[in-house]
Amino acid sequence: MEYRFKELDQDTIKNIVGINDSNITLLEELYDCGIVYRDNYFKLLSDDNELFAKFSRHMNYIVDHAKQQLIDYDFIKQSFIHINDTFKEDFSHEVIAYSFSGRPFRCKSFNQYHFYQLVKDNDLVFSIGPAGTGKTFLAVLFAVSYLKKEKISKIIITRPAVEAGESLGFLPGDLKEKIDPYLMPIYDALDIILGSEQKDKLIEKGVIEVIPLAYMRGRTLNEAFIILDEAQNTTDKQMLMFLTRLGFNSKMIVNGDITQIDLNISKNRSGLVVASERLKNVKNIGFIEFVNTDIVRNPLVQTIIEKFSLD
Repeated sequence: MEYRFKELDQDTIKNIVGINDSNITLLEELYDCGIVYRDNYFKLLSDDNELFAKFSRHMNYIVDHAKQQLIDYDFIKQSFIHINDTFKEDFSHEVIAYSFSGRPFRCKSFNQYHFYQLVKDNDLVFSIGPAGTGKTFLAVLFAVSYLKKEKISKIIITRPAVEAGESLGFLPGDLKEKIDPYLMPIYDALDIILGSEQKDKLIEKGVIEVIPLAYMRGRTLNEAFIILDEAQNTTDKQMLMFLTRLGFNSKMIVNGDITQIDLNISKNRSGLVVASERLKNVKNIGFIEFVNTDIVRNPLVQTIIEKFSLD
């Protein structure tokens, strides 16, 4: 069964096929059959008409996007998983923001796009799911986008200073030097989106604050975009304190993974668990739950998480 397409330029074809035919190899794994590429067609080595129909829809989607963006592992995997949803609501065309170097950022999965829509439509959004699904990076990206569009005047990013299952003991230095190691994923995201120079300037001016959760007490934050990361490591009282910081004309995102609670408390007392149970159906609060298939890191990450979740 052959999927034929109109003549494409060499750069587009290389984008579709991938480096060393890597995209074809991935497609063979997804469709569990051989795929042969020739100058103007792909041949699916299967007699399954239903499988070929899905493959054809999938290839139409890939070819349609190949001139505008990189066709990589994440793009092919996510479009395969959501092949029917994709054509109802195309998450991959819309540019969410641009990096300091002009690189466009787009959602890489249907759930990431749903996250984006929830943030637009709600004052408070909880995003819950495993590592590698883009929760932190997307939250920072949304915040920077709102700042650039002057929808807010300040970005505040916080997380509890809880160690990941180990005691680091005494840390030297002043408060900033003690806390910064916990905040590195946030600084990394800001560097990618803003560049280190602009990031440092905005932090120096106080337009961006990256602070430990304890420093949120007593504040009311108007016209701000507020992000709580690693929220599974808050207590219920800390979560209540944080949520009540929300002021007028502000947005708030709470990120966390309930399978990675490092607090020495019952799972049921995690602030993220308590909030998700009690606020699930409240107006202007959105919830998005990411799953393993939303992971956009190295493909091994999804496999590792699945294997560690067996017990």
